[in-house]
Amino acid sequence: MTNKELFKTTPIPKALATMAVPTIISQLITTVYNMADTLFIGMSNDPYKVAAATLSGVLFFFMNALANLFGIGGGSLLSRLLGQKREEEARRVGAFSIYGALAISAIYALICFVFSEKLVIMLGASPNTLEYAQSYLFWVVVIGGIPSTVGMTMSHVVRSAGYAKESSTGLALGGVCNIILDPLFMFVLLPAGNEVTGAAIATTLSNIISLIYFITVFHKHSSTTVLSLSIKEAHPETSSIKQVFSVGLPSCVSSLLANTTSIIRNNLTTGYGDIEMAAYGIVQKIDMLPLNIGMGLCQGMMPLVAYNYASKDYKRMKGFTKAAQMAGVTAALIFIAACQLFAPQIMHLFIQEEQTVRYGSDFLRIACIATPFIISNFQKIYCLQAMGKGKESLMLSICRQGLLAIPILLILNKYAGLYGVVSAQPLSDGITFIFSSLLYHKVYTDLVKKMEQEATL
Repeated sequence: MTNKELFKTTPIPKALATMAVPTIISQLITTVYNMADTLFIGMSNDPYKVAAATLSGVLFFFMNALANLFGIGGGSLLSRLLGQKREEEARRVGAFSIYGALAISAIYALICFVFSEKLVIMLGASPNTLEYAQSYLFWVVVIGGIPSTVGMTMSHVVRSAGYAKESSTGLALGGVCNIILDPLFMFVLLPAGNEVTGAAIATTLSNIISLIYFITVFHKHSSTTVLSLSIKEAHPETSSIKQVFSVGLPSCVSSLLANTTSIIRNNLTTGYGDIEMAAYGIVQKIDMLPLNIGMGLCQGMMPLVAYNYASKDYKRMKGFTKAAQMAGVTAALIFIAACQLFAPQIMHLFIQEEQTVRYGSDFLRIACIATPFIISNFQKIYCLQAMGKGKESLMLSICRQGLLAIPILLILNKYAGLYGVVSAQPLSDGITFIFSSLLYHKVYTDLVKKMEQEATL
């Protein structure tokens, strides 16, 4: 099966599975290694260390926003250019995206180095967690920021060119390495008490290994595909640069708003105590399991939607969105059932401290309700980005994280306390689901009308 057949003629379920299953597997491995940090740190039965890694982890996830700026923006355009048979411009867009990610991640790492203490205090670090949080930030962002961001961007570009297996292998490789390196650095190479630093070093080394893999993939395929690492080719047309940012910026803003919401949520939770913050930090890690399945579906679906949108096969395009939606919601419902039935047992996998387990069980049963709404909202945002609808995807992102999530957080914190903070996400994403469904229906209906009008001319 060629990449062109995959995009154009392969049956929808098979094509989606070909693109999404490797991505989901790599996302699940990424979830496991993110959980592994918390799991291994939790073995110390020190909730302050767990809380510190959670707080600094927000700054690590800011790098996802930077990668999305160029990876989602450039990747979406690259797939559309392939659908328009403009391979040379697609090649230049891919190279531009990678060097753009390199430059912006270097600036971000420098900022985090200069203002590390102020940043972690702003995130809610207490005297009990400050030192641990700074150590985690130094290794995963200051030292590891460039390889992590560039590696994530390269994975998007590789997938958008039709190489889902290679993209997923690179991400999975980093995850497997982290799972292996975590206990080595935390319990063997570093003295007791340095579990947070050990986890951070393992994460950074794993991301470097993943980056090296992607560099070899680019070199291997550069002569026969649109993949290029040549800085001389990183000069696309001005209109292409604008399109990269028109789609990438909403995705970046969405991630930034999500992280801003996390900062506010963590600060509010920390106000109730470090034990409560540790419990909610573990719940956030557990929540990543269904969300990364949904994200894998989105990332596998996106190039297929972009290509068929560019080639004006709107019926096939909608088929991919419906198939991904059904799969994502099914996974979310299974996750909800497991959390409602086995919340204490799941929490005990991460930490044995009973107060943390008790809070975490309550939090998990509330937080899991949001997953089907989050996955559905993600998929509609990714579809709009694949179509190059930057304005519409930005509207959804701002609605989900800015206009709704933050005010609802503050209101529920004031009137419902700690459990109100935990309940904010299910409520905000449930409201956003209504708006996203209406907006996507309008966009698709307009496309069909446009196609019918063109057919009568």
